[in-house]
Amino acid sequence: MNIQFNGPIFCWRGPSPYFFVAVPAEQSDYLKSVSEAVTYGWGMIPVTAQVGKTVWTTSLFPKDGRYLLPLKDKVRQIEKLQADDTITVQIAVRL
Repeated sequence: MNIQFNGPIFCWRGPSPYFFVAVPAEQSDYLKSVSEAVTYGWGMIPVTAQVGKTVWTTSLFPKDGRYLLPLKDKVRQIEKLQADDTITVQIAVRL
């Protein structure tokens, strides 16, 4: 299953700052409906993600009824991304 969406990058400033893009509500509802078949625990969903020309593997985090896509530092550096940029993301759930 492939999903494409646009969203702004935001920074979570915990003990170890990290950058995320939230999956929109409609796509998050769909992901939640299939999560039991693909999650490996804690509701995490393994995906292959693409922003620009950069492709990487990661997992979506469930948060407040939606899913968050973490953006690795290397991805942000290659694609020259920063907080508040709006990006187009493609994700494919890994079965």
